[in-house]
Amino acid sequence: MTPADAVSRTVAASSSSPTQARPVLSARGIEAWHVPSPVVPLIALAFTFEGGAAQDPEGKAGTAQMLARLLDEGAGPHDSDAFQERLAARAIELSFHAGPDAIGGSLKMLVKHADEAIELLALALAQPRFDQAAIERVRAQMLAGLRYQQNDPGVMASRRFFSEAYPGHPYGRPSSGTIESVSSITRDDLVAMHRRLIARGRVKVAAVGAIDEEALLRALDAAFGALPEGGDLTVVPATRITGLGRRIVVDLDVPQSVLRFGTDGVPWRDPDFIPAYVLNHILGGGAFTSRLFQEVREKRGLAYSVGTSLVSHRAASMTWGYTATKNERVAECLTVIADEIARLTSDGPDDDELQKAKDYLTGSYALGFDTSTKIAHQLVQIAFEGLGIDYISRRNGLIGAVTQADIRRAAARTLGDGKLLVVAAGRPTAM
Repeated sequence: MTPADAVSRTVAASSSSPTQARPVLSARGIEAWHVPSPVVPLIALAFTFEGGAAQDPEGKAGTAQMLARLLDEGAGPHDSDAFQERLAARAIELSFHAGPDAIGGSLKMLVKHADEAIELLALALAQPRFDQAAIERVRAQMLAGLRYQQNDPGVMASRRFFSEAYPGHPYGRPSSGTIESVSSITRDDLVAMHRRLIARGRVKVAAVGAIDEEALLRALDAAFGALPEGGDLTVVPATRITGLGRRIVVDLDVPQSVLRFGTDGVPWRDPDFIPAYVLNHILGGGAFTSRLFQEVREKRGLAYSVGTSLVSHRAASMTWGYTATKNERVAECLTVIADEIARLTSDGPDDDELQKAKDYLTGSYALGFDTSTKIAHQLVQIAFEGLGIDYISRRNGLIGAVTQADIRRAAARTLGDGKLLVVAAGRPTAM
């Protein structure tokens, strides 16, 4: 490579920085965040539709997930085999997924196959076939997974935790459904949910790669333009975690108990989210440096792994944690966790601990943007949360500005009096 080539590649790579994302608006009113990157002849597209598993009909938990799994199981004139063969013949990567608040997906393709890839995406979104054979095949896969999970302590602890945290609320239902609910989902249920959720008026899109603005605008209308503007979504009522202070056992005959615990949180759009995020890193978010890792694993050998994270849904948020320990050491493990939460809440981190947390969180952020697909998914999530197209460029500055006063305020809002909802799947000798 000549020096001129090296300079050219450097300039091209710099143009693909996610901080350089620009909004574009198609003729059909579809907005996308665009990061051109001509270095490699690839295009990555990520998209998210508002409305997910929280929109499942009563008694039909798992409908949104089944819908997502069926979108590429035949569309338009192509049955499942023919559709998948067309994808494979052009090395097109198309996938869909469903979460509590959204159905999303991604598309990755070579530039020379972009027109065909967009055509297949448009068919999958606007004309899914929902052939009965495909429905039964996906249903069988989901049921097999659910039966297997009945003996998985991690899954059973998580399911019980969310059902206790949000009783009677859509977030308390398992997004993958139950054996009974998945068995009851009909083709009409899938068609009705598709009509409500897959709508151009509720889609967020990000595109990264070797595509210019004019070509992207055409692709947006081709992929999403045939979709309806959008029907009404069921309002998901705001809620908070319940049952703080309770300790619940899911009886499973296993030698160690899997623990799930949680307390209050703040949503991503809240002004205190960034301080809470830094606080969480200190408490349990840092893989090897967090207080819980040091106290639970390193000093006492109570568990192999332990951690916490912030859960932010549209209508609820929490600080959520996990670990697993021998049945006879569950009570000790929970005491250590509670004591460390209390100590962090009352005393806070020292200045050095706070600075190290901020240094790690700002220094490691770029690792989430090392591929076009990662950049597209990060951007579409930021768009979905309404954080602004400049969030990536602002984010490290927000973390760097977090003060001890911010940490204390975030601790009061999220950790509060230290009471936790705890679920243990196993046979703990004491809780």
